[in-house]
Amino acid sequence: MTTNTLRPARTEDIPALIDLILTQGPNPWNWLPPDDVARHVAQIATGEVNAVVAWVDDALQGVVTFCETQHFARYQPADRIARSQGYVCEAVVHRDAVGQGLGARLLRAAVDALRTQGVREVYIDRHEENAASAGMMRKVGFDVIDTFDEPAKRPNGSGRTTVCRIVFDD
Repeated sequence: MTTNTLRPARTEDIPALIDLILTQGPNPWNWLPPDDVARHVAQIATGEVNAVVAWVDDALQGVVTFCETQHFARYQPADRIARSQGYVCEAVVHRDAVGQGLGARLLRAAVDALRTQGVREVYIDRHEENAASAGMMRKVGFDVIDTFDEPAKRPNGSGRTTVCRIVFDD
């Protein structure tokens, strides 16, 4: 097994990150509109979005993007509804590196970074039937908290989104 070097993404990584997400990420379960992906990843340059990347020599092998948001306030207890939550946005591993635990390592690093930023809850979502993502999320400690119909974003299979969360006991 090859050792990957994990590090925070840099502005100069943005073109490679967009390429990795759009070439290695598409499958029946993922929602990856190219313009939205490019806009999202470009926010790494402004600090609105962060990412952890994995490299082997000069080859990008994986990325997990994350940010703080208010998007999941509906799942928050009343006394925390106004606080920011962490959100893991994109998680993509190059096909050549799948099955080596890299996705879980990247996801754990992103969760740890969000915890360091002071958020108490971290959310992630996926297609209800995406077994690979479900396993990676469970491995890192995410629990399923909701599943709902979202056919515009999930046109395949059940058409449902599953939301998962980690809550830190600080």
